[in-house]
Amino acid sequence: MRFYEYESKALFARHRLPLGKGGVARSREEAASVAREIGGPVVLKSQVLSGGRMKAGAVKFADGPDECPALFDQILPIEVNGQKARSVLVEEKSPVAQEYFVSVTWDGRRKLPVLLFSDMGGIDIEEVAEKHPEHVSKTHFSSILPITPRIAKEAIAATGVSGGHLNKLTPIVFELMKIFLEYDLTLAEVNPLARLEDGRFIVLDGHVDMEAEARGRHKALLAELGVGEDETRQAREPTAFEIAGRKVNEVDHRGVAGNVVEFDGNLGLVIGAGGGSLTLFDAVRKHGGKPANYCEIGGNPSVTKACELTKLILSKPGVEKIAVMMNVVSNTRVDIVARGVVKGCLESGKDPKDVIAIFRIPGSWEDEGFKILEKYGVEYCDRSISMYEAAGKAVAKMGGATS
Repeated sequence: MRFYEYESKALFARHRLPLGKGGVARSREEAASVAREIGGPVVLKSQVLSGGRMKAGAVKFADGPDECPALFDQILPIEVNGQKARSVLVEEKSPVAQEYFVSVTWDGRRKLPVLLFSDMGGIDIEEVAEKHPEHVSKTHFSSILPITPRIAKEAIAATGVSGGHLNKLTPIVFELMKIFLEYDLTLAEVNPLARLEDGRFIVLDGHVDMEAEARGRHKALLAELGVGEDETRQAREPTAFEIAGRKVNEVDHRGVAGNVVEFDGNLGLVIGAGGGSLTLFDAVRKHGGKPANYCEIGGNPSVTKACELTKLILSKPGVEKIAVMMNVVSNTRVDIVARGVVKGCLESGKDPKDVIAIFRIPGSWEDEGFKILEKYGVEYCDRSISMYEAAGKAVAKMGGATS
């Protein structure tokens, strides 16, 4: 769940990270008013949940408030990677002497938070890491044990920063690490973190992503920031298909049957098993298939939820067949999922044996589930067939090449 830049900075302000003067404008008059309060040159930045604002022309500079209304009118309609601006952030333009990059994110392989720091900020960190690896440090730290400023200081020093600059940067970077842990974030990034010509350090741009499942723990913060409960806050606005998928999941508290992401393929997916759902999605693509969607099913959903998810996916234009696949399950009844999926096919006016390319869910109550599938002529796999092989069988039914 992504925060807009102005929301990220509001969170930073709670923790006293150094910020410049600024304010959010939702009209041309407000843009001029904020600039008037700041005094002097300002920068106007489109508030979208995406990068690439500068390249899209959605960042403008003004010498004073009189120029701001016209620039606001120019910025607001600009789409950045398909997103229109919610508002415009107006901030003081700061004379920069040097820019730094600092990011705290999650390393899925190491299963630890990782701090990335560079004394070459303001550009893509990937480019810096490739061309100037000595200017990037990568430091893992614990999400359980207490952390100290020493971790931040060593990470900064590893890029060659020393003396007074090192001492001033350390508390800022350490505070960002604490913010990451306190609010269950998946990303806390400042780029650039600038050293101004007068020696001060200031956050010029910030990005924050929160784990979606953590929303309930941070209701007060989200309410304070004005984040609506119905806002998914992904990199793009949810499609009607994705909103419908969320509603399917919300109807019944039992299990999960939703978390839908829309794609433009022809093979609908009813997949689950935590990380297994991502594995299955990738396996379909590896075999040359074209997924129509990503979704998650598990935790013993009701027949109704499995049915409604199936109907939703079959209703998507371009979907020819569906593949129902999970890892070996213990907390989900195979027979319930089988009943729900078959019921969804029938209520969609489809013959289950024609539209279910493969059913691969072994585990609890699998004998009962397989009997249901046999009754309707649906091809199914037991645990002797791997998830990767099952994905290949599904793609083959679509006429795709398998590898």
